[in-house]
This record gives sequence, structure tokens and C-alpha cells, in this order.
Amino acid sequence: MSEGTHNFEYDLTKTFFKNMENEDIRDAQVHVGLTVKHQGDLYELQFAIEGILTLLCDRCLDDLEFPVDTVYAINVKYGDDYNDDSDDLLIIPESDNYLNVAYMIYDTVALTIPIKHVHPLGKCNRAMSAMLKKHRAQSADDEDAALEESLMDEIDSMDTASEQRTDPRWDALKNLSQD
Repeated sequence: MSEGTHNFEYDLTKTFFKNMENEDIRDAQVHVGLTVKHQGDLYELQFAIEGILTLLCDRCLDDLEFPVDTVYAINVKYGDDYNDDSDDLLIIPESDNYLNVAYMIYDTVALTIPIKHVHPLGKCNRAMSAMLKKHRAQSADDEDAALEESLMDEIDSMDTASEQRTDPRWDALKNLSQD
């Protein structure tokens, strides 16, 4: 690659994630812009990733559209052996004449997905929510069902509580930047 700045564009669909053996992503419309700055023996890669992933809601099993908007930067240079010990520098052998960035893109997108993917409170499929509540009520005398219900209620209350309150230490830091 000649010295200078080079731009690449990629559009990812569910086929990309299926080939990466990710079953969590049911569909995808993701655009990736890659800017490569080549200066001497260093390549600066800047990924800008934006789009929509379709995931399965953990609560109601309906499709959940999850927006992705992230950036990732890494430097790449040639060396004797492959070395990815550093978070911001990748060394590849001089015998390699290309770099497959698919795994970098996949990892960046996969890390934006939260562990728990659920619709916002009140947005889940009402029929499925009603069935879940009915199932909970029918087996309420069972000790395991009671524990499951209390855990689900606790998770729901944590969701609403975390949306309503903020950490006062962060609020104090936010006030510093406004002065």
C-alpha cells in the first residue's frame, strides 16, 4: 500500500455474522468506514461502525433492534513475528502481504452488544409477557418458580432504578466540565 490516506467502505449483513458463527445476531445492516493512514512502517487503522443489529429479546423472544455506533483505532506494523499483546499496536510478520480486518470489525461490533438484551420496560410483546405472568402465577406454589419470579422482579426493578438514578460522583465531575 502506498503511503498516504486510504479509505475503504464495507456493508455488513447477517451473512457476515453467520460466517463468524454468531447466532445472537439475527439480522444486520451495518456500515463500516475504514481509514488507513500509512506513514513509514506504521499503518494507523480507524474504524467507524454504524448501523442496526437485530437481536432476540431475552424476555419476550421478539426481534429487538439494537443501534450500533462506535469507533475503533489500532496501529499495525511489520515485525519478526505476530504479536497482539498490546491493545493499540498489532505486529504482523513481514511475510504477510495483507491483513484481514474482518475479525477486528466483528470483535468491535460484538463488544457493543450488552449481555442482557431486552426491550425497554413496557415495550415487550404483550401476549408473551401475559403468558409469562400466567405461567409464573400457575406455578407460584413451587419454590423454584417463586425464586424465579423474585429474581425477574429484581431484574426489572434494577432496570428502572438504574435508568432513574445517577452516581453523584459522576454528577460532580459533569459539573466541573460545565464551568
